[in-house]
Amino acid sequence: MGTQLMFCCFGQANPLNQPLFNTRVTSFLPLEPTLPILQALNSLFHLGRSSEAPLTDSDQLDFVTPPAMDYRSKKLINDPNDVVTEFIEGLVETYPGLQYLDGFPKVKVVLRADVSARTYDKVAVISGGGSGHEPAHAGFVGEGMLTAAICGDVFASPPVDSILAGIRAVTGSMGCLLIVKNYTGDRLNFGLAAEQAKSEGYAVEMVIVGDDCALPPPRGIAGRRGLAGTIFVHKVAGAAAAAGLSLAEVAAEAKRASEMVGTMGVALSVCTLPGQVTPDRLGPGKMELGLGIHGEPGAAVADLQPVDIVVSHVLKQILSTETNYVPITRGSRIVLMVNGLGATPVMELMIAAGKAVPVLQLEHGLAVDRVYTGSFMTSLDMAGFSITVMKADQKILNRLDAPTKAPNWPVGTEGRPPAKLPIPLPQSRSTKSDESLSRPQQLSPQGYILEVAIESAATAVINLKDSLNEWDSKVGDGDCGSTMFRGASAILEDMKKYYPLNDPAETIKELGSSVRKVMGGTSGILYDIFFRAAYAKLKADCNAIVTPLHWANALEAAIAAVSKYGGASAGYRTLLDALIPASSVLKQKLTAGEDPVNAFVVSAEAAVAGAKSTKSMRAQAGRSSYVSAEVLASVPDPGAMAAASWYQAAALAIKDKYRAT
Repeated sequence: MGTQLMFCCFGQANPLNQPLFNTRVTSFLPLEPTLPILQALNSLFHLGRSSEAPLTDSDQLDFVTPPAMDYRSKKLINDPNDVVTEFIEGLVETYPGLQYLDGFPKVKVVLRADVSARTYDKVAVISGGGSGHEPAHAGFVGEGMLTAAICGDVFASPPVDSILAGIRAVTGSMGCLLIVKNYTGDRLNFGLAAEQAKSEGYAVEMVIVGDDCALPPPRGIAGRRGLAGTIFVHKVAGAAAAAGLSLAEVAAEAKRASEMVGTMGVALSVCTLPGQVTPDRLGPGKMELGLGIHGEPGAAVADLQPVDIVVSHVLKQILSTETNYVPITRGSRIVLMVNGLGATPVMELMIAAGKAVPVLQLEHGLAVDRVYTGSFMTSLDMAGFSITVMKADQKILNRLDAPTKAPNWPVGTEGRPPAKLPIPLPQSRSTKSDESLSRPQQLSPQGYILEVAIESAATAVINLKDSLNEWDSKVGDGDCGSTMFRGASAILEDMKKYYPLNDPAETIKELGSSVRKVMGGTSGILYDIFFRAAYAKLKADCNAIVTPLHWANALEAAIAAVSKYGGASAGYRTLLDALIPASSVLKQKLTAGEDPVNAFVVSAEAAVAGAKSTKSMRAQAGRSSYVSAEVLASVPDPGAMAAASWYQAAALAIKDKYRAT
């Protein structure tokens, strides 16, 4: 009765296709006795009856109170004691080229499916250590890299028997090389296994990797810790073995590679072991330099700094001539690894990599031949990254570039082509001899009015940035103001150079070009469609002089295009809820012969009223459609408010300036 089964319903269907996700159960049920449980499940999950039948009081179970558990550490696991074996099972199911030895739970060894000790005619390369650093080491098993990986429990060195089992499983006549991170437990267990294997007749060599550069040179016997630089040693040794080199030659290349590499990490959080409470040693706003991959203390705790400063400091420490950890001097060729520690978004890793390369090139005078960015050796769910720098020559580059089937080694490209190319400009901006498609030296009255309207509209959007972001943070992803700000800023900048303001149609087209290049996501493309459709209508209906009615017709066409391609219409809680009433009022007033300026101002009032009315609308388009009605009820649609803002600003600016021209 002590064994517990946890039912977590995620909307999956049961065998009779009855929906489970509407049930009112997330609890623990004893596995025994089986029959009462099956009867209870049959009743609870409506097995054999209509899915529409409601739950009644008789359907409820008298739940067994689960044992006290601490949920502060949330993990998607089963029993914490089984995480390593279940990880290995998932790994080999995912990558058919891998197998594991049938020795669970004591023996946890991942090996190449195509290797047998009896027939293998190359040096076997074996590594391993405590688990929790995935993909290291099992994710680097494959032709051209590791032959086997020995997995210990989380942060615990694998036992000697497991290491011996791995050696026996893959080592043929050419012998095997053990690559071991410099931790006492790993050195002792792998060392004892190596000696035992030698006594059994196996040829075994061992290379210790200690690439940590965070701490001052150790005075004791512990030495530098083994970190992500070990992965480079795996690759060099694996490629050398695949090339058919002898055990002595493979070991020599691995040892040389280990002497060329340095690593230092920075962490924003410590890691949480499965089944344990998350430590709170590293408080908010703090980072730790040199924090170990098992959560052991590093060199220093400091206030969180911008990544530019962090990267520069880490590289300075790795390349320090005082510690002289790596034999790298100005002019050296190097390879770079930016390694995520487990909970760092790829975006942040790429930012760090992008900052590291110019620092290495410009501040340290190094030639960066390869850059590897991703998660190679993690620390469970630790947030942060490590940077590894390795001195390279052509032989090392060839080893790194050599093919491998290891699933987690990145597929790279030899060499480093230029990182950026100039953006091809559209014809209107690349042919500067065409004066009609650049800002005129002298503005016509119409051009002057257009400039005033555009400038006022863009400025209004810029001033509304924070409010738009605040509204959007409640109903969307919080970036509407920033997105509109980028578009408005680009418009103001481009108007100084490119806008042929005396040609209204071409100017409207250029507005689309401006927003398209800087406004990402839905807003950017919708405004581009808006301006392109208005341009097409103006081009078709008029020549040099654009009348107010032409503008009204262009606005109508622009709205129709946005509705067609965006799928929204009035009442959908979008920018169209501001623009549709404005367009309707403008067309009505102009058709009735009213003063165009007054018609524009009145239509702007309709735009503002329409935007404010979105508070009471249920969203049917965009990210707001996923937000509850209760939240939406207190917030106007940011897109509609932005549209009303620029429309009204343009109208009021024309009112102020029109009669002066």
